[in-house]
Amino acid sequence: MMRAREGTSGDTAEETTEGSNKNPYVFVVGCLRSGTTLLQRMLDHHPQLAVGYDSLFIPQVIKDVAVGIDPPLIPELVERVRGHPRFARLGLPDAAVRGAAAKARTYSEFVCILYSEFGRIHGKPLAGEKSPGYCRHLPRLHALFPWVRTIHLIRDGRDVTLSILQWHKGPVKLRLWQKEPVAACALWWRRDVSTGRRDGGDLGPARYREVTYEELVGQPEEALRDLAAFLKLPFAPEMLAYHKGKTRSKPGRSAKAAWLPPTPGLRDWRTQMAKRDLELFEAIAGDLLSGLGYERAFDTISPEIAAVAEQCGRWWESQMAERRRRAGSGEDPDRRKQAGGA
Repeated sequence: MMRAREGTSGDTAEETTEGSNKNPYVFVVGCLRSGTTLLQRMLDHHPQLAVGYDSLFIPQVIKDVAVGIDPPLIPELVERVRGHPRFARLGLPDAAVRGAAAKARTYSEFVCILYSEFGRIHGKPLAGEKSPGYCRHLPRLHALFPWVRTIHLIRDGRDVTLSILQWHKGPVKLRLWQKEPVAACALWWRRDVSTGRRDGGDLGPARYREVTYEELVGQPEEALRDLAAFLKLPFAPEMLAYHKGKTRSKPGRSAKAAWLPPTPGLRDWRTQMAKRDLELFEAIAGDLLSGLGYERAFDTISPEIAAVAEQCGRWWESQMAERRRRAGSGEDPDRRKQAGGA
């Protein structure tokens, strides 16, 4: 199912050379619990590419700036980057951050230098970032870094839901999660995947590539060869060996914590998902499942479940509107109040 989507803007299939080796070089995006950490670990083992994980700071520190604007680098903006709660995940020495700030004139230049420094620390010329939520920020990211390549990892939303329900760290700030957690997962998955595909499709096939989790774990070498070609990098067998020497099969550990090799079947909605949950998910996001080529369990949805799905959709829209209102008013949309966040 791996595909390059046709787009209306961005590069065509004919790659341009300008900016082809600039950092950040790649973004890995996708709905949470879709396997983006697995792909990050694989790509990070390429000898030429270092890939950070979940720092999230790039769009968040300029969320009050209009998309398409590259703000001048002022001291306040530098401090907002340094103070972001996940910026430390890049592991950059403070001297390197100060040095980057001294060289940069704009925010995008600052970020470019930071990722080049991240790559240098890891002994690699190219560097990128894995942040699942970046699938909702592709227009901003590609306006800042028009050369960057984005890989969108897509997983069957029913298996994503099973993972989130066990993880217990899904959209817990939503009132909907407390009432109908499967519906919250379905709406979250539908939003993130649809947004990433819509905005990614506008970038053109030289800048945006989709790959499914099922393909990545089922045919990992084939999938990684295709992604290496998309990234204009030689295939590196080291990507397949990311887990060697790190796998720990202690009982109770998650697949991520255990550093498992590519393992199909860790989640299986066919055998692990309750009938009502499965029907509710497909009532909400079945059209997207079909559009992505995933099989459906239900040809028709019962009136009872259809009514629940419709009500959940209204709750979701209400809470998303409240979040947008809070963001526009300068309030923190992530505060744990009754209205919740997303």
